Formats: sequence, structure tokens, C-alpha cells
Amino acid sequence: MDISRLFVQLVIAMVCAGVGNMLIPRQIPGKIFGLLIIGLAGVWLGEWTTNLLKRQYNLSFGFLEWRIEGVPIIPAIIGSAIVLYIVTALLKWGRYNN
Repeated sequence: MDISRLFVQLVIAMVCAGVGNMLIPRQIPGKIFGLLIIGLAGVWLGEWTTNLLKRQYNLSFGFLEWRIEGVPIIPAIIGSAIVLYIVTALLKWGRYNN
């Protein structure tokens, strides 16, 4: 992986986490750093789930194939929304206030 691909993945991860935050309107813990971590985890979760659906069930949808520099866009947005929901739900159990 070269540095330009990593930079593009970081930017896409932040944008996908921002869109995921619009879908699940919650306060992101850690501001920009939290947005970046949630975005990267969302990209990973979305890509892993898409590959699993293709491999296990031979499912392939056209909108799941939209990629920028190898990063699937729609699965990354959905994955970021899921990760954001899980993180804020777990933190809310403890001390996190909305």
C-alpha cells in the first residue's frame, strides 16, 4: 500500500463516517480522531461484509461495487453508521451523555 492510497482511504473513511453520522445523528466521541477511527472501522466492516456476501451466498449488487481507489463507498457508509451506533450505545451505558 502506498502513501497516496492510504491518504485516499483516510479521506473516504472520514467522509463515510460523516455521512453515517447524518444517518445516525449522535455525538461522535473524540471529534476528528473519533470520526477517523469510526470511518476506518466502517470501511473495514463494509468491505468484509460485502466479501462475505459474495463468497458465501454469491450475492452481487451493482451499487455495492462503486469504488474509489479500491474502497467500496456504499458498504463503507453503512458500516460506519453501524459502528457509530454500536460505539455510542456502548458508551451511553457507561458515562457518555448525548
